[in-house]
Amino acid sequence: MSQGTLFGNGQTRAILPVGLVKAFKLDIKLEPKDSAEHVKNFPLKKVPAFIGPHGFKVHEVIAVLYYLVKLHDENSPLLGKTFEEKTQVLQYLSFATSDFMTAVSTAIGGILGRVPFNKKAVQEAIHEVDQYTELLEKRLVNYTYLVGERLTVADLFFATCFFRPFTLWYGSQWRKEHKVLLRWFNTVTKSEYIEYFFKDLKLADTPITHPEHKKEKKKGGEKKQQQQSKKQKQKQAAPPAQPKKPKHPLEALGKSSIPIDELKRYYSNHETREESLPWFWNEFWDPKEWSLYKVAYKYNDELKMVFMSNNLIGGFFARLSASTKYLFGCMVVCGEDNHNGIVGAFLVRGQEYKPAFDVAPDWESYEFTKLDPTKPEDKEFVNDSWAWDKPLEIDGVKKEVADGKVFK
Repeated sequence: MSQGTLFGNGQTRAILPVGLVKAFKLDIKLEPKDSAEHVKNFPLKKVPAFIGPHGFKVHEVIAVLYYLVKLHDENSPLLGKTFEEKTQVLQYLSFATSDFMTAVSTAIGGILGRVPFNKKAVQEAIHEVDQYTELLEKRLVNYTYLVGERLTVADLFFATCFFRPFTLWYGSQWRKEHKVLLRWFNTVTKSEYIEYFFKDLKLADTPITHPEHKKEKKKGGEKKQQQQSKKQKQKQAAPPAQPKKPKHPLEALGKSSIPIDELKRYYSNHETREESLPWFWNEFWDPKEWSLYKVAYKYNDELKMVFMSNNLIGGFFARLSASTKYLFGCMVVCGEDNHNGIVGAFLVRGQEYKPAFDVAPDWESYEFTKLDPTKPEDKEFVNDSWAWDKPLEIDGVKKEVADGKVFK
């Protein structure tokens, strides 16, 4: 009897789960993302995702890895041998899926053209990846592997996370200067679990940190025709110059009477309740120029650890960087580990939220509700979201603020 179906074949996050199925010779069917069966069983289209023969379902890569390894061997050393090692394996898996991959995703989103290219955002993301890589390398100076002295899923999964960095911006010169990390990467990727994917991998020679714009090759036979066409065009009257389109949709609104940078400075340098909020309502707030929105994460039931939820906010803010001149706000994590949610309040240039937020590819994961500060409850929500000193409502329940971030 089949042991189930694994969805995500061909996706970067599923490299290791697919490799485990292959190496363990599990009787598990491999399916691509967004297949009819995948969408039917996992409406959020998460990968990797697994469904067992009796309807058991699980998604999120850490959970899927844990299940597949345990399915093969209840006491597999791949999950760590001692209690301490097992804890460290979870630590590195969590670090990889949250902090590390959030930064990597931001960088590759711009480089590969998945989101509008923002040079500053990409450079900051790569710098963040560099910092995390440096931490790993310090560990590997004295140890062969990340946990103990034997291979674990911590090494295997983290190695797959370096797929894009090594094929995009960690070029040959960088690799010469980071022999310790390269030694670990080469050792891990030659293991039976992920060699199938990495054996023919071509690493970057020269760093790629911006989108490649390919020019179409012009056929030689077209040259004469193009020259004639050019002469004809020169004889025609030049068309009137067209006005340049604004770089950002909200540029068309012009500058506000008080620059938003002034609000951001004031908020950063003064007590929130006592000074910043009164100044905002009395000196800055202009409903003709600005609007206020409640921004709430749609999938709180999927959130686990508080720090991971806060990292999710950080990734969202990084992808919003193109709208820095048109937004200010806070988002907070309310609740505790395994029982938390994300909510916040944003000041938005203009009256519509979409032009400011759709620069981030994951903006549709949030629900936007326009606020009316003439209503006491709406004004109070803005104050509490920006002050972090009172509980906020998450899915109908008031919860204390555990952490958060300021978009500025």
